[in-house]
Amino acid sequence: MLKGRKILIGITGSIAAYKMPLLVRLLVKDGAEVRIVMTPFSREFVTPLTLSTLSGNEVYGDFFDKETGHWHSHVELGLWADLFLIAPASANTIAKMRMGVADNYLLTVYLSARCPVLFAPAMDLDMYKHSATQDNIKELVRRGHHLIAPATGELASGLCGEGRMEEPEKIHTVIRDFFVRKSRFSKKKVLVTSGPTYESIDPVRYIGNHSTGLMGIEIARAFAHEGAEVTLILGPTHLVVDFPGVQVIPVVSAEEMFQYCMSVYPDSDIAVMAAAVADYKPSEVSPVKIKKKSENLVLRLEPTIDILYEMGNTKRKNQILVGFALETDNETEHAFDKLKRKKLDLIVMNSLRDAGAGFGHLTNKVSFISSSGDTLKGELKSKKEVSEDLLDFIYTKLLKTDVTST
Repeated sequence: MLKGRKILIGITGSIAAYKMPLLVRLLVKDGAEVRIVMTPFSREFVTPLTLSTLSGNEVYGDFFDKETGHWHSHVELGLWADLFLIAPASANTIAKMRMGVADNYLLTVYLSARCPVLFAPAMDLDMYKHSATQDNIKELVRRGHHLIAPATGELASGLCGEGRMEEPEKIHTVIRDFFVRKSRFSKKKVLVTSGPTYESIDPVRYIGNHSTGLMGIEIARAFAHEGAEVTLILGPTHLVVDFPGVQVIPVVSAEEMFQYCMSVYPDSDIAVMAAAVADYKPSEVSPVKIKKKSENLVLRLEPTIDILYEMGNTKRKNQILVGFALETDNETEHAFDKLKRKKLDLIVMNSLRDAGAGFGHLTNKVSFISSSGDTLKGELKSKKEVSEDLLDFIYTKLLKTDVTST
């Protein structure tokens, strides 16, 4: 399963380091090439000789090997790996990863790595629950790192609670699953739209909505993590997209979004239209700021171009087109009607009546409705988790079915 995969393991100073020889053995037995970097303090818990014997490779701990006179390049090691696992990840190392501190060899390798990073925390329960640690973990996850959450059990302190590093067998399974997911959308070209559009009234004012673009950004991130070539057409947002594998095209108006969509869409295998595009725009845009007066101001609005409808009418065979429906009433009926009218393969429905769903939240609650009748009603989850559920649904209900039928 892992044959030919290059896995770099970073071990930090935690009693849980004693579990790492078993994990190394499992990975090597599964065909992976394993290299190991250790912090100085981690050597108090497990010996480099043990890990070197099991991995079949030299164990790295410093920039310069005094015995051999060999210089270890942290850049080369960081570029070598297909995956960088930091386990156990101590509270100290997690904090340094967030801040970009490079005071040991492991951290310099981490800052040089271009591959996905998994980390498995291990610490006492109060350290793990501390707000500083939780903030650090959340920030690393936001950057695209993958958390292997600790288990609940007996800790080295004698206390019992959350903070126990996951067992080697479970981490091995997580790594195997990661590589399976990483290749699911390999070589697929994916178009994602996200964010609002702003329709100008004058040089100062506009018509817009409350979308932040987070949902679509998480979808783009998820596709990139699973091997897709992603183009994200993004409306105005304060959020920064700084992860690899995603080309961002910033736009402002519905007309701009339409032009770029119709340029990118013909070559796309999958299009997920998560943007909150304005339905109307001012018929006339004032070239100067409209001054406030005592009488009412009347704006004449006209419909914007229906991007999703146009894409549905030009959809070629084997293209997958996904739309979103944010509703306030008769949600399922309205979403199903949109699915049919716009010739979609799948619609993602959510309701503003559900607490924590819709614009301005880190969470969402959605239902999936496919044109073939497959449905899935989800629970309230983070938008990152919702994006992963969406990819699962697309892969299992649309992509695999399409491949089988052809």
